Amino acid sequence: MCPTEQLYFDDPLCLEFEAEIIETVALPDGHTGAILPRTYFYPTSGGQEHDIGTIGPAQVVDVFKDDDDRIIHSLSLPLTIGRYLARIDRDRRLRHMQHHTAQHVLTGSFVAVLGLETLSANINGYTPSTIDLDAHQISAADLGRVEAYANQILFENRTVKTYYVTDAEAARVPFRKPPAVSGRIRVIEVDGFDYSACGGTHCPQTGMVGLVKILRTERVNQKLRVHFVAGAQALEVFQACHAVVQEITSLLDTGLDGLGEAVRRQQERLKTMEVELEDLRRERLENEARLLAESARPVEKWRLVTALFPNRPPAELRLLAGKLRAFPGLISLLASYDGQKLSLVAACAPDSGLNARLLLEQHLTPLACRGGGDESLAQGGGPVEQAALDRLFSQTEEYIRRL
Repeated sequence: MCPTEQLYFDDPLCLEFEAEIIETVALPDGHTGAILPRTYFYPTSGGQEHDIGTIGPAQVVDVFKDDDDRIIHSLSLPLTIGRYLARIDRDRRLRHMQHHTAQHVLTGSFVAVLGLETLSANINGYTPSTIDLDAHQISAADLGRVEAYANQILFENRTVKTYYVTDAEAARVPFRKPPAVSGRIRVIEVDGFDYSACGGTHCPQTGMVGLVKILRTERVNQKLRVHFVAGAQALEVFQACHAVVQEITSLLDTGLDGLGEAVRRQQERLKTMEVELEDLRRERLENEARLLAESARPVEKWRLVTALFPNRPPAELRLLAGKLRAFPGLISLLASYDGQKLSLVAACAPDSGLNARLLLEQHLTPLACRGGGDESLAQGGGPVEQAALDRLFSQTEEYIRRL
């Protein structure tokens, strides 16, 4: 079994060729795997994803190497041995070339500017690519310096050279990182700037990348992961961001230069409104508590308030019950139901002599619900059926008399 000749190494811009299928294999996922003596389809390897495209009428959905270094083309439908027109998806190949070239330049820039080595990389065409650095944290200013340096290299439109060296010749190549392979070593050189042993696809000139943009960093397994975009994907990110900025500037009736100040003004207004809203909320609860207290019904020496609200936040129930505690001799039971879960708060005025926690338990235990609290305020709940709400306060007066 001979290894597949990898034509994409010498001509990554070739996107259409005559494919000769010399063998097919059944793949575990049910697809047919086509084997060619030579191919321009790139298989997943070295942190770069595979090409897609077509061979004859079949879609190429995956490309990978087997244990014999043969490249397997996973097809959407079975094909017989023969020759077919093959086409590689241009957009996906271009994005991978742009990102892989940008990764070399960005990695070299981290070395040149900050002396930081790249530990690993992952190349993507439609989501941000990443490089992992041996660093704890990098300031925004330093990231900006690295980004500017990398883009200057791209704008200089340097030639990206591809050639092979032997182990003896490799000793004379100023590799950024020693090759992990031996024998015939493929070198990717960004003219006079970066030298890497690499088996990916790259742009022939750095200008073809367009630009590279660092999006964010994060700590992952003691490494610093840098997320970046380049080329077509960088343009998409810029277009999306620009559309959002245009919408925001239009809503705030300002230009780009005044956007920051306009947002700050909105934040200050929002804080002021939140304070005013909280004051109004407290006032509303005070009034509601007073009205509920006035509607309380007598139960022997006490007065009782019961109320069931739809979809009222439990925290607000608690605040309202807390205010009702201030009314002498008042016992309060406030409930809320959201269609599935019951929330119940019990409150007892200090002069009532009753225990809110015990009163709550007497209501929740028959419903298989739980709660907790102290003598003056207790809260709990749980899932209940709608029908149980009709009986929720049916025994309240009896419970009070027992306490």
